[in-house]
Amino acid sequence: MQKEISNSGQAFWVVLASLSSFGLSLISAAIFSRYFDKSDYGTYRQILFVYNTLLIIFTAGLPHVFSYFLPRYSLEQGKDIVWKISRGLFLSGLIFSIFLFFFSTLIGELLKNPELSKGLKYFSPVPMLLLPTLGIEGIFSTYRKTFFIALYNVLTRTLMLFFIILPVILFEGTYIHAILGWVLASFISFIIALYFKSLPFKNVKAIKADLTYESIFSYSIPLVVASIAGIAIKSADQFYISRFFGPEVFAEFSNGFMELPLVGMITGAASTVLLPIFSKLIHNKAEIINITELWKNTLLKSATLIYPMVIFFIYNSENVVIILYSSTYENSAIYFNIAMFLNFFNIIIFSPLLFAMGKTKFYSNLHLFIAFLAWTGEYIIVTQFKSPIAIAIYSVILGISKIIICFKYVSFILNVNILDLIPVRNLSILLIHSIFVGGFIKISVSQLVPQSTNFVSLVINLLGFLIMIIITANFFRIDYFLALRPLLKFKSSLIYK
Repeated sequence: MQKEISNSGQAFWVVLASLSSFGLSLISAAIFSRYFDKSDYGTYRQILFVYNTLLIIFTAGLPHVFSYFLPRYSLEQGKDIVWKISRGLFLSGLIFSIFLFFFSTLIGELLKNPELSKGLKYFSPVPMLLLPTLGIEGIFSTYRKTFFIALYNVLTRTLMLFFIILPVILFEGTYIHAILGWVLASFISFIIALYFKSLPFKNVKAIKADLTYESIFSYSIPLVVASIAGIAIKSADQFYISRFFGPEVFAEFSNGFMELPLVGMITGAASTVLLPIFSKLIHNKAEIINITELWKNTLLKSATLIYPMVIFFIYNSENVVIILYSSTYENSAIYFNIAMFLNFFNIIIFSPLLFAMGKTKFYSNLHLFIAFLAWTGEYIIVTQFKSPIAIAIYSVILGISKIIICFKYVSFILNVNILDLIPVRNLSILLIHSIFVGGFIKISVSQLVPQSTNFVSLVINLLGFLIMIIITANFFRIDYFLALRPLLKFKSSLIYK
């Protein structure tokens, strides 16, 4: 039981770290879209687009290797590994910075924005400073200290927000002032990250590990290929809808075709915590039952939080879209509903187990295959069916297929029946309960307050949904506090320790 409490507590801090990152992007976008004219704001967004796209290539998958290798070595050897990989990240960041500076003109020409060249030159020191900061999550999740992930993210994201936004608000600065703030904040984050990376190894003398760069890159490079293939998969939808259906349909699609951010945060936090645990279990040749029970327990806890959330948003998708984007984008609710169906399946967190097994090449090849299917299949759809909705449905089917294939592959490697890895009965009851409650509340609210605004309707639906789902939980024998109870105990132990 203590282990469950610990895992839930560890995941809580990772979710908090993700929320701080999400908050930075949300707040900065909201402010800059109001203070910059469209040209400057567009250039600023293009700089971030270029950086985030090239980041996948220049990091070479190195931030992902901490969670795989560190659990397999002693703490003394871990210290040597952390600084070896960090040196590699610094060198990669230096090359990235040089590339941005000297190829900024070419990139500006490719994106048909001459101003982008100037902005990229100012931005070019950032990769050299930020790449060595990567890997914090893998280090602290390995050593069961994810509180420091949250602390680091909140601290650095607050600094970033302060240095980027303040010059713009106080001095009516341009996007160049925001970029200079990025550089200064990146330097401070670099110093903070070096300190944080040393924390698990205080008073520990490093012992040279027999881990070579060849072993590191043989594990990490397939992850880079998979990430690039992932971009290709997502860009297929955007390309075909933009090219064949025009800007208006593309705008509706862009505003609607998205999964719930909180779902990704929950599953991402679980993956961060589970990968080093699975890596250690597999390296130590633990019994399969220990792995499968941990897997099923995580699945059920994730579904307990995610399934009601997804059902609620499916019933209220139109209200959500109109509140966010106005009634002009009412049609975006269709794409929102389609995208959310993937959330019923991506609670199956297959990546930490695949990565812990070292099966990154399979993961990479599968993503390349799915990317091929995305581009060829969607071309057939736009030429034969001419339906943007059909593209969205096909995209979700591909996403679900990828999850099922990975899940089947994991069951094959572990030599267990696929049904032994899924708590089918529990998931079915969760789904039926959420559908019943969501439908009942939706119909009741539409009958009782038919003329309410979208915001009022959403709030009433939410309150009714939460109250009724808690009241009727015992009837369905569901414990909705399954995932939260260990977390609450964990927080209490911090308070009263």
